[in-house]
This record gives sequence, C-alpha cells and structure tokens, in this order.
Amino acid sequence: MLRKIIQIEEEKCNGCGLCAKACHEGAIGMVNGKARLLRDDYCDGLGDCLPTCPTGAITFVRREAAAYDEAAVQANKAQKELGGQPPLPCGCPGSQSRALGGGEAPAGAAPATAASALRQWPVQIKLAPVNAPYFDGANLLIAADCAAYAYGNFHQDFMRGKVALIGCPKLDEGDYSEKLTVILRENNIKSLTVVRMEVPCCGGIEHAAVTALQNSGKFIPWQVVTLSVDGRVLD
Repeated sequence: MLRKIIQIEEEKCNGCGLCAKACHEGAIGMVNGKARLLRDDYCDGLGDCLPTCPTGAITFVRREAAAYDEAAVQANKAQKELGGQPPLPCGCPGSQSRALGGGEAPAGAAPATAASALRQWPVQIKLAPVNAPYFDGANLLIAADCAAYAYGNFHQDFMRGKVALIGCPKLDEGDYSEKLTVILRENNIKSLTVVRMEVPCCGGIEHAAVTALQNSGKFIPWQVVTLSVDGRVLD
C-alpha cells in the first residue's frame, strides 16, 4: 500500500541512537553504528523519532510499504518483556492507564471561578480557517488536546493573550504541517508556542509545528513546552 513512512539517510546519521530510543514500536534499530528502519510494518508513521534526530537524517516519504501491524508490534514487545507491566493493548505508550494524584480543594473552601482565556472558535486545527482576522498579529499556541486537562492552570499560563489551536496526532487523520504552514505563511504571526505532553505520540504535533515553521520561510520566535501526565512542566 502507498503510505507515509520514515526514511533514514545513512550519510547524515551520527549513530547517537536517540531515534531508536524514541521509537516505541521497535521499528528503528542500530546496525553497524547507524540507525536503520528494521521493518516497515513496525512504523506507525507518526514520526516520534523525527524531533529527536540532531542531524536531520530522518524524514517522511510516501512510498509503497507494508501496512502498520499493531499486532506484530505488540507480539515483538511481548517477546522482549522481561517482567513488569504486561504489554499495552495498543501501540502507543501514552495510552497506558495510570492513576494520578489530582489535587482537591480543602474541605469547606469555595471553588474559584476562572475566566476562559479562549479568544476564538473553532480551536481544532482540522476545523480552523487558514485566514482569519484574529491571526493578524497573534501569538499562536499549538497545543495537544490533553494538555489543558493535565495542567490545571492552562488558560492562565499558556492561553492568555494567545490564539489557541489544538489537535491530537494519534487520533486525527493526516498531517497538520501543511495547514499550519499556510497559517504561518499567510498571516502576521508574532510568536509560536507548542505545548505537548510527554507521551511519545505527542512528538507528532511538535514535528508538525516545527516543520510548518521551517516551510513558512519566516523567522518567528518559538518554543516547545512539554508537560507530564500529572501536570508538571518538564521543559
């Protein structure tokens, strides 16, 4: 089948192994000191490995390749299991179930009502127009769907004063980078902030934003903020 899949340029690879560690499907391995795509059917096409490569040796291509085989990935993981938790029911480690110690207000305390910092609608990347008056002179926030649920003060700390677009590369079809490229290229965007979760599949939204910024041909100040699943800022 014709699909999106990674391609590794051996000449650019410095053998650091960061991509292999980032690939939780086991599609990438180190062979003779170089990263190599071991099996097409292990690659889910999300590109968690791309942001980790310091030399730009990994890119997306569209070619004939075997379909992503989640069952084969899980079987391979199970074979490598040496103990601990059982294999996950799907290919994304970010789907692993876990309980979090969510903070609760003290007994008798009146809940505070915070105003929404949302400045426009729609907020989904897939639904947003590429041109709109609110993009003119905007500080753009591109955030993972889960971020506002994990980080309690998301509106105040990240959304205030920004135009917010959200998405989930694991659940949405296609790649955001083309649409984001047009938004950045066709509008007067002052700054770009990407807020992602620590889970590997969130690398897709970071990669899409960085790719769009590069393809836009503009110099726009940008930053990436990573949140833990229990609501901490990691970097």
